[in-house]
Amino acid sequence: MAALADGRLEVLDLTAPLSPETPVLQLPEPFANTIPLSLEKVSDFDAAGPFWSWNNIHTGEHTGTHLDAPVHWSSGREGASVDRIPPARLLGPAVVADFTAEVDADPDFLLEPEHLDKWVVEHGPLPEGAWLLFRTGWGSRAADAIAFANADADGPHTPGVSAAGAEWLAASPITGFGVETVGIDAGQAGGLEPPFPVHYHLLGADKYGLTQLQGIDRLPVTGAMLVVAPLPIVGGTGSPARVFALVDRS
Repeated sequence: MAALADGRLEVLDLTAPLSPETPVLQLPEPFANTIPLSLEKVSDFDAAGPFWSWNNIHTGEHTGTHLDAPVHWSSGREGASVDRIPPARLLGPAVVADFTAEVDADPDFLLEPEHLDKWVVEHGPLPEGAWLLFRTGWGSRAADAIAFANADADGPHTPGVSAAGAEWLAASPITGFGVETVGIDAGQAGGLEPPFPVHYHLLGADKYGLTQLQGIDRLPVTGAMLVVAPLPIVGGTGSPARVFALVDRS
């Protein structure tokens, strides 16, 4: 608390603002899609509630900055729903893998095992229980839905992880994998084997996904602590989450 008060410990909010304009993953037909956020007014200091204002929230579990629980995917369907995730696993060291330059050159860039092996050589082993954050610069597009989706006739073109890279992540000691994009897989991941390999391998290994992060560029490569706070939705496959990073600036 003293470190917070005197500025030695900085709290960074990595959460995208949640509004009706927040980008939501769009699947092609015949698949069903979740809904974006909307608010339904219950009362607003009026006859329905003269002293209070409140709303009903309408949205999907996987809207905006959100956590994917293991039960979200077929490979983890017997695993934990979001309410059953041990709270201690929602806090952990944050490590940042910066591939902004590669994504600038190729929006379909895929993270391969050799990229991850090189990161470990340069920065040391991944800490047990860490959150690996994939920095791509994609968060800078969040205010422009078209640029954020980056879609054409072939679908969205956004960075992600190869099938081999996803297996590497699943076998690593991390708790979760965080991205700046709308989902933890690449835009073209439906064409990989297995389809959407990060979902398949990561969630099947009892690890978690974290999406639509903002401000990763403000974090050190290592040394920060991540705090992930989803709603404990009973039986939920995921939840919008507030995500904070604690950074020692002393």
